[in-house]
Amino acid sequence: MFIIEFFRVRKTDGAHAILDRVEHDTFELDDAKVRAQSLFDTLNMPQKPDALRIMDHKGEEVFLWSPEHHTR
Repeated sequence: MFIIEFFRVRKTDGAHAILDRVEHDTFELDDAKVRAQSLFDTLNMPQKPDALRIMDHKGEEVFLWSPEHHTR
């Protein structure tokens, strides 16, 4: 299982504000990446996110992505 977090980044100090969290029940990180990126523009959130991250079942970050920086 993976947790996908969508967040905004405050430019002044880099602080993150989480907009939404979605659980994705899969064993494959690639499946979670596809799901996360497809939800990036379609999930109904209070604001448009700047980036997303995926965490594993231990809460450790395993993927970070931003359409602006294409971080992987």
